Amino acid sequence: METPAGFFDLQVNGYAGVDFNADDLSAEGFEAACRRLAADGVGSCLATVITDSLDAMTRRIGALARLRDGSPLGRQVVAGIHVEGPFISPLTGYVGAHPAAAVRPADPATAERLLEAGQGHVRLVTLAPEHDAGAATTRSLCDHGVIVSAGHCNPTLDELRRAIDGGLSMFTHLGNGCPRLLDRHDNVVQRALACVDDLWLCFIADGVHVPYVALRNYLRIAGHERAIVVTDAISAAGMGPGRYRLGGQEVVVDERLATWSADGSHLMGSAMTMPAAIANLRSELGLSEADARRLTCENPQQAVPSA
Repeated sequence: METPAGFFDLQVNGYAGVDFNADDLSAEGFEAACRRLAADGVGSCLATVITDSLDAMTRRIGALARLRDGSPLGRQVVAGIHVEGPFISPLTGYVGAHPAAAVRPADPATAERLLEAGQGHVRLVTLAPEHDAGAATTRSLCDHGVIVSAGHCNPTLDELRRAIDGGLSMFTHLGNGCPRLLDRHDNVVQRALACVDDLWLCFIADGVHVPYVALRNYLRIAGHERAIVVTDAISAAGMGPGRYRLGGQEVVVDERLATWSADGSHLMGSAMTMPAAIANLRSELGLSEADARRLTCENPQQAVPSA
């Protein structure tokens, strides 16, 4: 099955007032979010579940799988599930919006439990290579046909290369999921850029998560051949300033549509839509329509091919 024409967004935590990480996600809410995604030109996306207790994660993954299978529109719009965590770094800055108490080292048995909850729909898993001993979980996930991405992590270059040897093929929202202040030379962004020949590099193109001057530089290094733009959208996407939810956490959206934790200490997903991303790529970075669509349509389809 080929991905339908349109944007392919690999990271959608929610949309248009609907939180995919909510325990009370209803069929009506799921359907409404899918309608808005389709109306905004999203041909397909990966519904994203972030770190929480294993019981909560398996319950939410299972609910998304069932809601998708029970809806013709859901089957069209939601190509699968992206599991972001719980195998990420618990360190402040790297853990980002994920509850640190629920973070755990990667292990194949726990990963298998998450896959089983998804009933064959888990397509992408984000983990921290430095917390995956011997890249065992990465190898196991790849053996199950799941794409593995590094994110919310701080691996050494050797750890990153070891994970790549184990099947790692992507980096989740590079430039985010890390502290605001890093070593000026030896940092996770530089290490990922050094491995660009072996990794798809994903970016949030809202000008908030990555300033446009930095995004322009990153795209020059990655080239349009290895870069992907995602929204990392939460329930605030397409809704404007206000207060929203991501799982059990409150998110405050300001006038710039930046999505902040309740205490203002860190960003939590984004309020961006794919049409806004295209507009930003064209107006702020000067990309052609063809190159902008390559980053939002063609490259993600190559990186996460349809089953």
